[in-house]
Amino acid sequence: MAGTYDAIIIGGGHNGLVTACYLAKAKWKVLVLERRYLVGGACVTEETFPGFKVSTAAYVNSLFRPEITRDLRLADYGFACIERNPSSFSPFPDGRYLLLGPDAQLNQREISKFSAKDAGNYPKYEQMLERVAAVIEPTLLMTPPNVISPGLTGMWRLFGLARSFQKLGPGMGEAVEILTGPARPILDRWFESEQLKATLATDAVIGAFASPSMPGTAYVLFHHVMGETNGKKGVWAYVKGGMGGLTQALARSAKDLGVDIRCEAEVAKILVEDNRVKGVALKNGDEFHAKKVASNVDPHLTFEKLLDPKVLPPEFAAAVRRINYDSASLKINVALSEAPDFTACPGTTPGPQHRGTMHICPDQDYIERAYDDAKYGKPSENPILECTLPSSVDPTVAPPGKHLMSMFIQYAPYKLKEGTWEDWKDRFADRCFDLMNEYAPNFKRSVIARQVVSPLDLERTFGLTGGNIFQGSMSLNQLFMFRPIVGWADYRTPIKGLYLCGSAAHPGGGVMGTCGMNAAREMQKRW
Repeated sequence: MAGTYDAIIIGGGHNGLVTACYLAKAKWKVLVLERRYLVGGACVTEETFPGFKVSTAAYVNSLFRPEITRDLRLADYGFACIERNPSSFSPFPDGRYLLLGPDAQLNQREISKFSAKDAGNYPKYEQMLERVAAVIEPTLLMTPPNVISPGLTGMWRLFGLARSFQKLGPGMGEAVEILTGPARPILDRWFESEQLKATLATDAVIGAFASPSMPGTAYVLFHHVMGETNGKKGVWAYVKGGMGGLTQALARSAKDLGVDIRCEAEVAKILVEDNRVKGVALKNGDEFHAKKVASNVDPHLTFEKLLDPKVLPPEFAAAVRRINYDSASLKINVALSEAPDFTACPGTTPGPQHRGTMHICPDQDYIERAYDDAKYGKPSENPILECTLPSSVDPTVAPPGKHLMSMFIQYAPYKLKEGTWEDWKDRFADRCFDLMNEYAPNFKRSVIARQVVSPLDLERTFGLTGGNIFQGSMSLNQLFMFRPIVGWADYRTPIKGLYLCGSAAHPGGGVMGTCGMNAAREMQKRW
């Protein structure tokens, strides 16, 4: 079988679907090829347990661009978000707890329980992050310049970025520190309460194989204020019906725009002739032809698995091999008979303590020790648990009277010094459950079923090399004009007509859709 299209998208994750939709809006004939039985990539809802709608991998939303939601009329296709307020709950071993969220008065009251000084500093800290975010957020929609050969357009983009930083005045140094430095010294400078610092520090290391004392971790802090839900800045949310509610809305929008979506259609090879993309060949032998192909999978799969390495310039192939995919994240999805009954804040009826992220992480040293285990190839003896209970605000994701929990765990290194993840994952999940039970003694007896998604499972199921949820580490040398490779940050590749549209490209990981939107724009420029 063969077919001809204007563009073919490899991978039906959220970015690939966004690219497909924008190209189809421009009247392109588009084909999306997805290896799994459903589209969505790591942003999916699956009935892992009977009657439960499980967000298997990605689990919260805020960063998805409102422009995309409006342009593609996603609300008309069922996409809806449920705000989390409060947004976080941190119980501590001494029986106290900290709630944080979009309510400034709540934050003042809660932080004052630990430090009046910190309560006064917290609004100023958020204002500082907002100033930095105001400079950085517009760059998400930019095509980064080619620093090797920027040309007039690239020089103008760099000049504009420099002018934006210049407007920060004396705050420029603070911004540079946020973008390049470690999170811990910044948090230590602003606050004295370990309870507050630990809660904020978990944001800095989410999905990263790093501790808060390592350079580059501060960059993630301003994501706390950068996203939005229902027009409210800095508010995080659950997608109604699970994260697949977003990607299914994208798929419905795409189909109405005329996009051809095929699942269980694994691409085996990108076809190239005279250094120009020709189309793709599937694992079953089918071929589809197009003058433009956008890959929504990471550079390792795109350039080292789907392409013959001989067609790439040697220096480009070498740079691809240098991309860092280190990761240490594990996910556990849990069906529960009742909500956690925390010693610090009792009650199994869903309350403020259940709505946001429940942090099991007493202080910053705890994070450092957890990282120490992982850097030597061992799952953390005392891991960081980031738990959410979407059923507390969205009854559609669990049967009546039951609850659904998502546990995002760090650190669980992809590369183990001893044994395999098949040996480790249940043992490690048991340790996570024991730890949760220390804070909520009813937890273990309320477990109906669980799904443990190891770093190896993330790689096998979702095609995430090394289990890296960002399609490549979000370190300074792999951001903006350096992502994925210096000289190739504009979504193009050395193969004419072949583009990257996934999280491997700028601005990187997270459920944003920006990579897909930017890639579609660049593809149309060269049509």
